[in-house]
Amino acid sequence: MEAAVAHSVAVLGAVTGRDWTKVRAGRLEWDCRETAEHVAGDLIGYATQLTGRGRHVYASFDFSLRADAGNDGALHVISAMGALLAAAVRTTPRSVRAFHPYPFRHANREGFAAMGVAEVLLHTHDMAEGLGIAYEPPDGLCEFVLTRIFPHVRPGPSPWPTLLWATGRGELPGREPVTTWRWYNNPVLRSERLDLEGVTPAVAASLSLAGDGGFTWAGGAPADGTRVGAGFGVTQYEEGAYRPEWGMYVLVRREDDLAVGAMGFHGAPDGDGRVEIGYDLVAEARGNGYATEALRTLSAWALGQDSVHAVTAVVEEDNVPSQKVVTRAGFTEVSRQEGRITYELRA
Repeated sequence: MEAAVAHSVAVLGAVTGRDWTKVRAGRLEWDCRETAEHVAGDLIGYATQLTGRGRHVYASFDFSLRADAGNDGALHVISAMGALLAAAVRTTPRSVRAFHPYPFRHANREGFAAMGVAEVLLHTHDMAEGLGIAYEPPDGLCEFVLTRIFPHVRPGPSPWPTLLWATGRGELPGREPVTTWRWYNNPVLRSERLDLEGVTPAVAASLSLAGDGGFTWAGGAPADGTRVGAGFGVTQYEEGAYRPEWGMYVLVRREDDLAVGAMGFHGAPDGDGRVEIGYDLVAEARGNGYATEALRTLSAWALGQDSVHAVTAVVEEDNVPSQKVVTRAGFTEVSRQEGRITYELRA
């Protein structure tokens, strides 16, 4: 957040002597002054959401720059609001989520940070385009945004043109122009004792490369199956086939905020309305009913979607504990083949 704001202010600081009210910000309807005000307002708004921890609505306040604040003053306010959001991100506990309307009506601290960085990068681009100056932010900032709130966007040759294309501001060879777009914060489902936290491409990459994904794991590290599943998620992202609600979920125990395993879908529902589910728990968490509880929650959510008619799970014949998990969750056996049992739960 701080790096994005610093880079933006350095670029725009070179043209504060111009009348920003007379220059339209790129393709926007706002002039550059209105755009600067919008950026500052979004940053303080996101900080307020995190610190206020509102669950259902935005905090009820308006933001505006004073009429006598010049362009230098506008950039100073953007810097201050960016610092406030950065401080809010640093001091907000990992598990906290606050209201944001799209698409799942909440976001965590990483989501708000990514949205704040996106506002800065994209609207600095708009202003720079209107003012006729060059602007290209560092790749790392663009990757931060893309891998957290644009999980559905297949990576392009480089991050900045990809982000511009994804938000209707540029073109990419071989891809149709984008006319409407949204970013995606990760989903979270709640069971009796667990939060099922949807994995972003950034988290999947960390888990697949021996990282912790930003979680504290019971027993110190995720199970091997979780790392393998995360690798599949990375591949889906690279192919442009990743959908956050149909990917992996980390199972987090609410009482102590420890991750105890992972569960997720192998992909989006097929043409027959079937979706396959898999799961893995760390050894220290097994025997407590967490897998059954999470499986009931995730499969019930899936069957509540119009596109799903059946959830399937494939279990090895010699994996008796996993067979007990699926049967306790209400699945029934439908076939056996080559040492594997297929179970199904229908709507």
